[in-house]
Amino acid sequence: MFTWSLSAELQRELAQRLTTFLSLYSHVSDSYIIEFFTEDLWHTLPASWQPVLQDLSYPQTADLLLDATHGDRRYPSVWPLSLLAFRATAHALAFPRECRPERGREAGSVKPEEFLENQSQSSLLGHIFRKHVKPKKQHEIRKLGTLVKQLCEQTDCNRVVDVGSGQGHLTRFLSFGLGLSVTAVEADQNLVAMASKFDSQLLWALEKEKQKKNCSFQVPESHSSPRHVAGWVNPKASWEAFVKQLSACDCVSEAPPTPSGPNKKRLRGSEHQTSSHGSARSDSRSRDFDVTSKHRRSTNESEENPSPAKNCQEAASCLEEDGQSGCPDFVLTGLHACGDLSATLLRHFVNCPHVRGITSVACCYMKITTEENPTPPGLVEPPAPPTPGRESLPTEFGYPISSWVRALPGHQLSYKAREGACHAVEDYIRRLREESELLRTHCYRAMLEIFIRDARPDLRRAGIQTIKKAHLLPFTEYARLGLARVGLPPGLPLDPERVEAMLQQQGRVVVYFSLALLLAPVVETLVLLDRMIYLQENGVDSQLVPLFDPNISPRNFVLLALKTRG
Repeated sequence: MFTWSLSAELQRELAQRLTTFLSLYSHVSDSYIIEFFTEDLWHTLPASWQPVLQDLSYPQTADLLLDATHGDRRYPSVWPLSLLAFRATAHALAFPRECRPERGREAGSVKPEEFLENQSQSSLLGHIFRKHVKPKKQHEIRKLGTLVKQLCEQTDCNRVVDVGSGQGHLTRFLSFGLGLSVTAVEADQNLVAMASKFDSQLLWALEKEKQKKNCSFQVPESHSSPRHVAGWVNPKASWEAFVKQLSACDCVSEAPPTPSGPNKKRLRGSEHQTSSHGSARSDSRSRDFDVTSKHRRSTNESEENPSPAKNCQEAASCLEEDGQSGCPDFVLTGLHACGDLSATLLRHFVNCPHVRGITSVACCYMKITTEENPTPPGLVEPPAPPTPGRESLPTEFGYPISSWVRALPGHQLSYKAREGACHAVEDYIRRLREESELLRTHCYRAMLEIFIRDARPDLRRAGIQTIKKAHLLPFTEYARLGLARVGLPPGLPLDPERVEAMLQQQGRVVVYFSLALLLAPVVETLVLLDRMIYLQENGVDSQLVPLFDPNISPRNFVLLALKTRG
């Protein structure tokens, strides 16, 4: 598997280059495409760039600007060196996003091989794990689950904490598919309830499979049902508070006992070999976050399992009796942990002696807190004030978290730059090559901004919910719907000549957006590199793995790290 693993010196050198480059072009990454006309963004580009870019076709924009792997670049005119250097530097500084090609994958295929037979069902994931799960998530839980299992084997640790677990799709695959002991933490009570419901449905499906003569599915022998904890992980709380939260009494439910039987066949998509530590791991599973062996499990297999409520009550008593020393070691994982949550989990990994390894997949970079923007739009507020005292940490932000990057001039990343880093580059390249009608939506919204500000100069960047099939509408109809959504008369007069003049600039809008999109992977690289440097500063080496296929999962990097014992 291809990974990015750089020495400390190279990490710091790359961070310097990234901040220098992004500082030079921050006026592009910080711009809003909806202000293309109101701020005359086209003429903010170097004068030498404008004539060579304005006549590019959409496929040329994809091949000559955005696609780093395109080998046959044919320029319709001579490009200035500064533009060539801009493109080359952006591609060179960004971590490559391509994962290792899967065997048998057709050339030019957008979806991974596992979806060639059926676009909605992964052929590499057992059907019991596909229920309620979209193709993108099927791909992610299979790939990440396998990586987490490998990390558990390397750390000789069989317990996993899945933070931001949502409906529990990854949790179920880790637990029922890969035989790991999993505690799932999710802030949304409704999602936790759904996860528990889906757990029960999966167990029922397994029971049915077991009753079939030719049963092809069997839960691993060392399996235990996942435990779901409803709770918000406070980024300002200490690791001690986090561990205490894992043992809290407010767990919502726990699935019934797992069906078992003599069939030894493995679940498809859950191939794992029995290690030399297998028996030890099986024994160690009798002790988990919620309960210790003396409180929960009996060696008598006929003993009735305790109820979820009883398990939760015993969890608290165990914590009081054993203290932090009674907490078992575990591996942390977070699949697309939003905003500051990814940085928080890395801090817990570094500081908590019980966390042996971590796999971190980030998303929603615009929701990261920074010193310049401590309360970005969409920031999730705590359900209650942080607990005072030693469980509350000094103010720490989601970026930068490393001392090195924090000290670099020009390290600041605006909300817009971080929001841009969340865009799907591969999807936009595909639209350009297909010359999709969807490309006109940015131009439409930028045109609408002109008319909104003509009527209300104080109304800037007003939020307009997605207008259904906007790309299929004439602009006049789009404007009528959009104006009404910001409280302006839908029949506001629109100068036809002005409308037509702006529509003629749609190509420029697309090219400008592509220039900003070219910087998106560079911004993402700096955010992720900052986290790698933070780990290195704390004595932990890490690897960055482009695990998912970026065509189906744009936020495809997994930050992987483990601690050695002693």
